[in-house]
Amino acid sequence: MQKITKATYLKWYEDMYFWRKFEDKLAAVYIQQKVRGFLHLYNGQEAILAGALHVMDLTKDKMITAYRNHVQPIGMGVDPKRVMAELYGKATGTSQGLGGSMHIFSKEHGFYGGHGIVGGQIPLGAGMAFGDKYHETGAVTLCCFGDGAARQGSLHETFNLAMLWNLPVVFICENNGYAMGTSVERTASHTEIWKLGLGYEMPSGPVDGMNPVKVAEAVNETIQRARRGDGPSFLEMKTYRYRGHSMSDAQHYRTKDEVAEYKKIDPITQVKDIILKKKYASEDNLAEIDKRVKDQVAECEKFADESPYPEKNVMYDVVYELEDYPFLKHKL
Repeated sequence: MQKITKATYLKWYEDMYFWRKFEDKLAAVYIQQKVRGFLHLYNGQEAILAGALHVMDLTKDKMITAYRNHVQPIGMGVDPKRVMAELYGKATGTSQGLGGSMHIFSKEHGFYGGHGIVGGQIPLGAGMAFGDKYHETGAVTLCCFGDGAARQGSLHETFNLAMLWNLPVVFICENNGYAMGTSVERTASHTEIWKLGLGYEMPSGPVDGMNPVKVAEAVNETIQRARRGDGPSFLEMKTYRYRGHSMSDAQHYRTKDEVAEYKKIDPITQVKDIILKKKYASEDNLAEIDKRVKDQVAECEKFADESPYPEKNVMYDVVYELEDYPFLKHKL
């Protein structure tokens, strides 16, 4: 694994702080109705992405996830201005404004969504890994999903085939404690989700998902295993989301005290404390990073605000292959 250095911690701090502020801005403009529909935010779970990116080979490795998917493509290299524009439904977005919050893609940067169907990405992630094995690319796919999706039957079918075919895939359950508003304790007779992999003799284990170092170590081990040809792994990242399941979530299922307790182990605060303790940077240095981040978020907002909406014919073009499609009654 690439060594975790002063530069690593400073990058982690700036990246995670940017992701947090980027989504805080999305929450603000959602209230202004600039972003419509559903909006699922990643606040609190940033250490999983930061740690995973540290050990991925972004020249070939891939990632696929659920609908809490705004900051992952940014981490993998997508221009954040285009991500925000996509949420605004603008033509300059990653999917020309036609995908929106839950369907962000970038084949160029190895990010394959963004899937609105709960657990729908699990078999797709295995399929991507199958393709890489078939074509001998040496790439590994990270397939992420939530604790709710872990109860889908497709997970078991996928785990079985992934092991049978020895696929280069790392399955990651981002267990934030609640599937929408249903706690893990209410969804099954067990709470250790990582043990689901053991029934298929898949190497599996729990990870502290609030600590990017622990995440990096665990993901590195599983990526290297997959790259050696030793097959898939399953990691349960134990994390927490500070906001509701989506912007429409009233959060009646948990207390403010519970959220406050988890904020004591905020991954951004943890990294900041280490930076200050080891004198990697001063408070003034971090304040400069904070300002740079806020300026960058403002640029993203400006870009999205000023970008045009897609032309109506674009919607036609991406649905119908034939220009003279004979069964279309009303031309756009």
